[in-house]
Amino acid sequence: MPLEEKKKEKEEKEDSGESLPEIREENRNEEQTSLPFDIPDFATLLKKQGYALAGCHSAVKTCLWLRKAMNDEGFCYKSKFYGVRSHRCLQMTPTLLCNQRCLFCWRPTEVPVPAPGEWDSPEKIVEESIACQRKLITGFGGSPNALRERWLEGNEPNNVAISLSGEPTFYPYLPELIAEYEKRGFTTFLVTNGTVPSMFAKVNPSQLYMSLDAPDIETYLRVCQPKSPALWDRINESLDIMKEKYSRTVIRTTLVKGENMFNPEGYAKLIKKASPDFVEIKAYMHLGFSRLRLDRSAMPTHAEVMEFSKELAKHLGYEIADESEISRVVLLSKDGKKSPVKKIPCPD
Repeated sequence: MPLEEKKKEKEEKEDSGESLPEIREENRNEEQTSLPFDIPDFATLLKKQGYALAGCHSAVKTCLWLRKAMNDEGFCYKSKFYGVRSHRCLQMTPTLLCNQRCLFCWRPTEVPVPAPGEWDSPEKIVEESIACQRKLITGFGGSPNALRERWLEGNEPNNVAISLSGEPTFYPYLPELIAEYEKRGFTTFLVTNGTVPSMFAKVNPSQLYMSLDAPDIETYLRVCQPKSPALWDRINESLDIMKEKYSRTVIRTTLVKGENMFNPEGYAKLIKKASPDFVEIKAYMHLGFSRLRLDRSAMPTHAEVMEFSKELAKHLGYEIADESEISRVVLLSKDGKKSPVKKIPCPD
């Protein structure tokens, strides 16, 4: 292969994330980290936490609200806000790697995650993730507490939440993965931390979430503990990109008392760059491994979340569109409605 072609191929791989030298290097460093608690090997930990591996590096996990929906005990706030049926929602991630160690994350961010030797195809991930979901909900088929109709519907998921664990934009074929799910009739909800703007620019799911958990770089470094301070600049770049998106867009902020629950003006300034359809303001929940990093008192009440949301809305020029008290989350939109103005179809 001529030198120029080799150079071009290398640049394309680096841009897509296919060759992840920085992730592999960080992973080697992580392996030397001493952990503050006893943890088994990574595969055992995943199984213990209820994950099902889909292929070599993807995972599926059912959530509390799927179980509640199966037992006719209610739906999650995504149903109330966006019409997602919890028992038909497949929650997955194409990679368990992440470049942040957020204090409020319920995942075991202290545990090193091995980088994959090669990436599975989107087709394989979709096939295996659906198979995993069906296997994970098998027990509801014979449960006296579950609605059989819900279980049958759950075996045919129609929404995928690409947000389970890790940072999905590390997967180099993420646009193709989204397209593969949509070919099978899924709506696609993608959640990203915005630190890979090159991939952020390429994806167009049904709904694009971006987490924004700090109003300034100092708070970001303390709360999200990124592997490089330069990630803050990448987040700001992704905010600018979001403004041009054809997807329905959402900025999501997790509030942690004593850590990032201040300066609504600062948040508003950043959010204005993205001009999202919606803003979700959600309370930190004292769950999982976050309990080893934060005290229960760091969890805001719903009233506190609502108060902060009203202040943010005032600075942002948005209105309260809805709320879910049980999940301690408030939804903001530009006009106070839950359905955004229809956008011009994507030229692709």
